[in-house]
Amino acid sequence: MHNLNTLDRLFRALLGLLLLELAFFWLGSVWQIAAYAAGAIMLTTSAFCFCPLYKIFDFSTASRSGSGSGKTLIVGGALLLLAVVVGGSYASMFFSRKIFLEDFNVMNNFYKQTLFLTGKNEREKAIANYEKLLPAYQLFQGKYMAYHPYALKRDDQLNSDLIRVAEMLQGVNDLVLTGDLHAAHLDLEKIRPVFQEMFKRNGFSMLSITLVDFHDAMELLLDAANVKNASKVIELYIPISEKLKAVEAEANDEEIQTIRRHLDALLALANEAKIDQLGAKGEELKSSFVSVYLKRG
Repeated sequence: MHNLNTLDRLFRALLGLLLLELAFFWLGSVWQIAAYAAGAIMLTTSAFCFCPLYKIFDFSTASRSGSGSGKTLIVGGALLLLAVVVGGSYASMFFSRKIFLEDFNVMNNFYKQTLFLTGKNEREKAIANYEKLLPAYQLFQGKYMAYHPYALKRDDQLNSDLIRVAEMLQGVNDLVLTGDLHAAHLDLEKIRPVFQEMFKRNGFSMLSITLVDFHDAMELLLDAANVKNASKVIELYIPISEKLKAVEAEANDEEIQTIRRHLDALLALANEAKIDQLGAKGEELKSSFVSVYLKRG
């Protein structure tokens, strides 16, 4: 026996779809299970025009206004449900991904500054950023170990990577506070490939990923420039230039173009055998890169 009218069914179907989308895109753990269950119940009662709770309390909307099946109501309801499915799914994919990246960047900003400052041997500033990094990462780790946004739902390695990074951050504690800052910098460097692989594995196309790829190759070039090895600079240029092209594909504004100019100028000096100028030009290349990476990487 039916005890739901058309409007009641439409409302239940709408609520059911919203709960399923909420569970699939946004929730984790017990809340996800609860939302899935509630959504399934809403859709089932809507499909069968019957609510057991209504039956228990001897309540029905079937005889009330809105019980008709006019074409306008049916078509309007179908379009509304379709909009919820398509629009809600697209919006959830976009915003859950966006929020994840925003959360990551909040934490990553402290990481980048700590990495940069340990490399510059500036202990006081490095400690200040490191002490902000630890709680920021703890919040990030806690949230995304319990909840995987849609873009990372199938990443079975995510939690183990988050734990590994937490251990690496704790591992440099003594080095940052009182120990060898250069050693701390080298250990912190090992965290970047973990993040890089995490993003690549999940199909993120981000400027930060391409910047990291370029940075790793650029360091080899800078080493060659510092020891005035022109032939090595020439040899390394092509693969490094390809990595910079990947950066340019993500963004090619004035700041990125400055990196390209310094890279090409370094090659020109190597080709002209002006080895005494290689180190200085290498530093200009690095400074232009750091300027971009600290703000946008």
